[in-house]
Amino acid sequence: MTENRETQLLADVPDGLFIGGEWRPAAGGATLRVIDPSTGEVVKEIADARAEDGKAALDAAVDAAADWAATPARQRGEILRRAFDLLQERKEDFALLMTIEMGKPLAEARGEVVYGGEFLRWFSEEAVRATGRYGANPEGTGRMIVSQHPVGPCFLITPWNFPLAMATRKVAPALAAGCTVVIKPAELTPLTTLYFVKLLQEAGLPAGVVNVFTTSTSGAVSEPIIRDPRLRKLSFTGSTPVGVKLLEQAAGGVLRTSMELGGNAPFVIFDDADLDKAVEGAMAAKFRNIGQACTAANRFIVHRSVADEFARRVTERVQGFRMGRGTEDGVTIGPLIDDRAVAKAEALVKDAVDRGATLRTGGRRGEGAGTFYEATVVSDVAVGSDILREEIFGPVLAIVPFDDEDEAVRLANDTEYGLVSYVYTESLARGQRMIERLETGMMGLNVGVVSNAAAPFGGWKMSGLGREGGAEGIHEYLQTKYTLTPNPFG
Repeated sequence: MTENRETQLLADVPDGLFIGGEWRPAAGGATLRVIDPSTGEVVKEIADARAEDGKAALDAAVDAAADWAATPARQRGEILRRAFDLLQERKEDFALLMTIEMGKPLAEARGEVVYGGEFLRWFSEEAVRATGRYGANPEGTGRMIVSQHPVGPCFLITPWNFPLAMATRKVAPALAAGCTVVIKPAELTPLTTLYFVKLLQEAGLPAGVVNVFTTSTSGAVSEPIIRDPRLRKLSFTGSTPVGVKLLEQAAGGVLRTSMELGGNAPFVIFDDADLDKAVEGAMAAKFRNIGQACTAANRFIVHRSVADEFARRVTERVQGFRMGRGTEDGVTIGPLIDDRAVAKAEALVKDAVDRGATLRTGGRRGEGAGTFYEATVVSDVAVGSDILREEIFGPVLAIVPFDDEDEAVRLANDTEYGLVSYVYTESLARGQRMIERLETGMMGLNVGVVSNAAAPFGGWKMSGLGREGGAEGIHEYLQTKYTLTPNPFG
């Protein structure tokens, strides 16, 4: 029954490019294969876009821009709300599709449907709240009008690890603001975006407002779009090196940019922390999405007095995990996305152990088909180890001890990244100090998951620019105009 359901679902997913309101093949009929990482098997072949397809997608977005910008905000919001409602009706299909193409356990995929859907609901409500202001200038000689306007056609590039939420987090505010978009999902997990765009079409979105292409040659197709003077906004979620390259390309057109880049999140546990809560938070912050999240805790910085006990407890929990295909009952650790991800986890753990760290559990590649890597705990990690400098993006929990608050802060901030941090302490004053001292754009204080559609998501330093979600999210897609009029009273 499950196999038949998967076959039918995959057949329902479009295999073409969506340009100007129509599904079409790629230029020359090129296709790419989508792989199930738990089996290594091809699950679907889809269109593989070329540069001319990317241009056609931007052409369609440009042609639709004026009409969509002039569409009343209430109407734009209602389309997003209909999309939200349709997503709720099909939540099981979207969850299963993400598990097939990305590998996450089905329970976590269901959680992503909830999270991703909230961006549709949130920005359906924000669409009517993007207002300006009016008032006299200080001299009393005129009246100031400050108004908000859509920035224009947008190019949205999403990553493979959260196929639905990363699409809704970008598409929803753009549409709410009155912008048209071209979206390029990751080559590894494109099916969810194709299925989502099909849903948007059903929700009543006019032709050309959203266009999507899938491609195996991202740079060759994306760069001409970014350099096209008609494009006015670029939003990217992915690695910092790629983000830097895209910023260089965007500079020529002085594009508005949003960059949600890499992370190296510290998870700091003080000696006065509630250890039961800290362990629960650690499980969520580290192993959610098989550790493949930019918000995943990367460095567990634990006070020396509780480090051994924390390591014992998390090791016990990790040893109870079940690894397997995400559709199987009881699975908590699915596959990593590909062989490169497995090789990276292996190399980071080996480097840490070679430098004196203790391997408490895991540390091995999974047997058989699929790109699996065991959930792993390493303790007493030496400062300078690669695992403390690089984003792991896998189910590896690395523990480094500290002795006092200043050392904890120094270790936490000792990175070029600054996306999110986690702190566990029962001291209100210490918690407040950490808010002010840790160099991250987000922080979880005694909580292990911070993401929420109503909150501004984004980082400091090399972790990016701009914010997604919250009241701030829609303003990334709006530009401000100031108009001065004479004093109406003379």
